[in-house]
Amino acid sequence: MNFSDAKEEDFDEAFAFICDLWDYNTYDRETVRKVYKEVLMDANTFAFFLEEDGEYKGFCQGDFFHTFWMSGLTCYVSGIITRRGEREKGYGTKMMDHVKELAIERGCKAVILDSGMPREKAHRFYEGYGFEKSCYGFEMAL
Repeated sequence: MNFSDAKEEDFDEAFAFICDLWDYNTYDRETVRKVYKEVLMDANTFAFFLEEDGEYKGFCQGDFFHTFWMSGLTCYVSGIITRRGEREKGYGTKMMDHVKELAIERGCKAVILDSGMPREKAHRFYEGYGFEKSCYGFEMAL
């Protein structure tokens, strides 16, 4: 099992993971490709795949940013996705362990994430991993 930084040529794999997790959303492939390229070029983001036996089992993306709330650098996990059919095999834990390593290397004070209300299995995973419910998430489309 290893982690590999996402590369431009991995877009099709990343797009499949994105569509699999947020299957209630409709994505324009070229718009997502543009965002994917921007993520790869941004020094304050990360995107990686978890690979085992020559197959990508998971994909994770996030950002590093400063907050007054944490009084310092914070790591935000915007997506941690295990391939359907490969869930509950420990891949999420391995990816979260890797995120923690990245956050510690950058000097972050915390790792944060949010999760959709109906994703109760994911919530149990996050709480079992050590995350605490800390807020309600809100969004406003523009």
